[in-house]
Amino acid sequence: MSEQRGTIIGVDLGGTKMLVGAVDGQGKVEHVMRDLTHAEEGAEAVIDRLAALCRRVREALGPGRPVAAVSVGVPGGVDIVAGVVDKAPNLGWVDVPLAAELEKRLGARVFLDNDVRVAVLGEHAHGVGRGTKTMVGVWVGTGIGGGVIIDGKLHQGARGVAGEIGHSMVDPRGPKCKCGNRGCIEALASRTSIERDLRVAIADGLKSSALKRIKKKGREQLTSGIIDRLLSDEDPAMMKVFARAQGALGRFTANLINTLDPEVVVFGGGIAERLGERFVAPIREVAHAHLLSKRDLDRVRVVATQLGEVAPIVGAAHLARERLARAGATTATTTSG
Repeated sequence: MSEQRGTIIGVDLGGTKMLVGAVDGQGKVEHVMRDLTHAEEGAEAVIDRLAALCRRVREALGPGRPVAAVSVGVPGGVDIVAGVVDKAPNLGWVDVPLAAELEKRLGARVFLDNDVRVAVLGEHAHGVGRGTKTMVGVWVGTGIGGGVIIDGKLHQGARGVAGEIGHSMVDPRGPKCKCGNRGCIEALASRTSIERDLRVAIADGLKSSALKRIKKKGREQLTSGIIDRLLSDEDPAMMKVFARAQGALGRFTANLINTLDPEVVVFGGGIAERLGERFVAPIREVAHAHLLSKRDLDRVRVVATQLGEVAPIVGAAHLARERLARAGATTATTTSG
């Protein structure tokens, strides 16, 4: 079995949790394991915990299944050549040489990229985008991230930072975003902004059981599960705020389609995983209403994630296979030359 067809350990490293699984050459995920990140303990402790989880997955495979590489999706900026996490605010990391540190602990080749970009790559290779040439992914969570597939390949951009679609400005008079600008789609429709607007709506007198549910869960944060419950209960404040967020995402999606004319726009992240078509249908309707060309709308699918939470793991593994294949081709060319 060639190296790039072997088993890859894919990793989704988040600010709250880490998810690790073994991925075979067909994109099938096995032995998924998770742990809390505990980013507050510092980079060394997080890397130790991540390495231990990778070892557990490797051991679960048994001796007959060698691991070709480990590939990690990181929530932040990554120097993919040097294997360094430039800046990951959710982890509190700056210039952390994650690839070298994991290689030292695991004795395996390690690759890195942004977590949302690899999730989009996973959906393209083994999910809703399989077989397409152009696709855009929009991941809605604490923030909003994305990725773009052009000519069947993940578009990295001239500086390797393509896909920061969360900071596309939709309303220049809108709320201030963490990036410093106003009216970014992240500031209008992320889970964080939905919670902000929900609290404002409640303070303005709209009825809601949201705060009671948040406190019952024991955490001061609006989760996708609570959003689901509130929408099912037709909670007045949540219905209003959520519809407004979906409207913003719909107009933003129209911009993406007008610009790139992709075959698929896929929505991922906790809300899309939880609500599926209930989340995407209103976004699609608004997007269609704002398209310049309304011809052949069935050729642009606006859909929810198919792979769900394992999309980053699958995508990270696919990325590793591509890089191993390129490295093998370079070695073969050099040897034959």
